[in-house]
Amino acid sequence: MNAAQRNRHAALLKATGYEDSPALTVKSSEGALPQGREISFAWLAGTVLTGVTSFLLMAGALQVSFNGQDTFSTPFEALSIQTTERVTASPTSLTGKTRRAKPITETRSDMQVIETSIREVVDGVSRISNRPFTTINATLATAPTALSDDIPTYDPVALLARNEPLRATAASELVSTDIYGADVEGEVTVMTAALDLSQPPRRAISDLNASQFVRLSVEGAYSEAAGPLMAYAAPGVSLRDLGAAGPDVAVAGVAENVTAMPKTRLAEDMGHLRTERILTIRENTALSDALMRNGFTLEMVSAVTRAMHNLVPGTNLTAGTRLRILFGPTRGTDTLMPYRVSIYDDTTHRVTVALTDRGQYVIALEPPKVEFTEEDTEEVNVANLPSIYRSIWETGRKHGLDDATIDRIAAMFAYDLDLTRRVSPGDSIEILLSGTAETQEEQELLYVALTLGNTVRELFRFQTADGVIDFYNPDGETGKQFLLRRPLEGGGTLRSRYGYRSHPIFGDYRLHSGVDLAARTGTPIYAGGDGIVEMAQWYSGYGRYVELRHANGYNTAYGHMTAIADGITPGTSVTQGQVIGYVGSTGQSTGPHLHYEIKINGNTVDPLAVKLPRANTLAPQYDSEFSNTIAQVRALLEQAGAAPASRVASN
Repeated sequence: MNAAQRNRHAALLKATGYEDSPALTVKSSEGALPQGREISFAWLAGTVLTGVTSFLLMAGALQVSFNGQDTFSTPFEALSIQTTERVTASPTSLTGKTRRAKPITETRSDMQVIETSIREVVDGVSRISNRPFTTINATLATAPTALSDDIPTYDPVALLARNEPLRATAASELVSTDIYGADVEGEVTVMTAALDLSQPPRRAISDLNASQFVRLSVEGAYSEAAGPLMAYAAPGVSLRDLGAAGPDVAVAGVAENVTAMPKTRLAEDMGHLRTERILTIRENTALSDALMRNGFTLEMVSAVTRAMHNLVPGTNLTAGTRLRILFGPTRGTDTLMPYRVSIYDDTTHRVTVALTDRGQYVIALEPPKVEFTEEDTEEVNVANLPSIYRSIWETGRKHGLDDATIDRIAAMFAYDLDLTRRVSPGDSIEILLSGTAETQEEQELLYVALTLGNTVRELFRFQTADGVIDFYNPDGETGKQFLLRRPLEGGGTLRSRYGYRSHPIFGDYRLHSGVDLAARTGTPIYAGGDGIVEMAQWYSGYGRYVELRHANGYNTAYGHMTAIADGITPGTSVTQGQVIGYVGSTGQSTGPHLHYEIKINGNTVDPLAVKLPRANTLAPQYDSEFSNTIAQVRALLEQAGAAPASRVASN
């Protein structure tokens, strides 16, 4: 390229914005700012770090957002660690206005010990003595906490197998609910002997004296004399006192059998998974016991008491003290953990301890004020309600019941109820036990009533002549059903109900003649009841299929098995709970599940809704004795309800 061409190219490059400058360099002048053709490593490093930091912050924000959180902080936004400057929550906080208010339900947690005179027969001798009984009347827990973290996995068949009817023991023989009807001191032994008729008793009163007594007592009782004579009513009792009212007097009463709908209030600065519980201590209680009964672990109790030691050196809570506990989610589980606990002397704030991001409990400011009521209350997180099964365990452990008793209570209702269904606010349980938790003797369960919605299910303890102890409803039927409703290990997950639906494979609208219970391939399938194998083979779209014939025209069918259990062949007898096959996806199936059918006289019915006969009913010979037992138990419960002063715990 000659000089003229070079000059022409240089002119063109200059015209387009290029210039002949020194090469890029990092060697700038000492102490001077970099020039246009020089690079600063500090500037480059700062730019890269800014980009990396921005990326990490955006990624973290997206992660907590996808997890349903609204902050990196474990406690809620209003939590402020105590400083020299007190911060108060604004009543017009925009944060509070943008949150949906949560329903609040009244909670009941009454545990009472009552004493009454009981007649019991020991070695043929009738004795009358005072015996203690424990009653529990509580709403079912609506928040799953650490109390029920380690409960047995729900498996209806295994649950029922662990809780077969009891055999009478020496201790259970001494349990009696035969109320004597009068208070006694110590123990009274009643002995009977034949009357000696050879020596008639001496005359103690003459006919004249007897007639005078009748005239003064019976006739005088109806005279016009002032004041009652030989009457049982105390002086001054009026008809109004006895329940009658005049036309101008309004009759006041207490509404019974009324369902209280939850009220709502503004949930200030509360996350959608958080719930708050407010309760009143009914009698002097150790702080550690009150916290343990409300979802605190031993480690949490130790941390809380250590944090508040300087402000609350005592370890006991007096009657009338209020606890206000805020629960929040635990990452990776549906268990709620205590974020904050506040102690109030009636309505005066005493101390608050809250959880920090580092998992430590420290002294914190008083939470936003609320209006305290006489009743205990709890916010209901409808998105995180526990199952009935877990709620029974949570409530039982809260009231100090041993695991064996709670397990038996759950088993009583496992036939009749789907315990995997979520509990509803206001559902409750009532329990009657012999003795007290402080006695060395093992407490015996005498009565359980489970109230779900408007339905009450009662079961009474009763012992038959052969020494078998079981629990019966007021009609004399056990909770045990004739057939299982979900006959596989763990109960499975309901995927399709009984009824008309669009077929998942063929797409047409047809009757689904059973229920589909999804489970892992190989999950054991149990016989729904005692019966005889009618069919055990490959059966069209059902795949590997077993059908059992039971008494009274009932049949059950099991489809899509991956394998039929050894020995299950036509004509073989099976017992309820026996393994007859394993979950699979054979035949016309879209995934591993059990197709379960119940047939009555050849017609299919809904296995989850059909009313099934009970497996055991009391013989008519026990009708009178069982009715007496029911009356005695109800009398004990009424006595507990009429004695509020005997309440020993409500926290």
